[in-house]
Amino acid sequence: MSELTQGTPAPALSIATDGDGHFDLAAHKGKKVVVYFYPKADTPGCTTEGLDFSALADDFAKADTTIIGISRDTVKKLDRFKAKHALNLILGSDEDGTVTEGWGVWILKKLYGREYMGIERATFLVDRDGVIAQAWHNVKVKGHAGAVLEAARAL
Repeated sequence: MSELTQGTPAPALSIATDGDGHFDLAAHKGKKVVVYFYPKADTPGCTTEGLDFSALADDFAKADTTIIGISRDTVKKLDRFKAKHALNLILGSDEDGTVTEGWGVWILKKLYGREYMGIERATFLVDRDGVIAQAWHNVKVKGHAGAVLEAARAL
């Protein structure tokens, strides 16, 4: 799958969420949506990213923007992660990999000479028409949530 970029229609997204919920991107047409992918719940970088987005959740809401973070963790693990860190956003569980593969973020990674498949830390800002307004690939966590908020406000 080719990398999703600005101007690309957002792929389908229908996913189980924390709290026995469900998120369907099609139901959010007319709103802006931040879809961020992270490798694993309750790891240092992923926790920081979740906390950063949560800290700005009210500002995203004022910008008419919904946030969903997605990993391949189970809903049960996401419930624990959300409760432990008092995260104020939706967490999606892509256990079967359909969404991460469909969005092109299930990639070959390398660490210490070892190759494996994993989630690329990536964020997509989807506009009110369901088109990707901005895409961030290989995200560095520090300052990222603020940059995404500025992009959402400008949209």
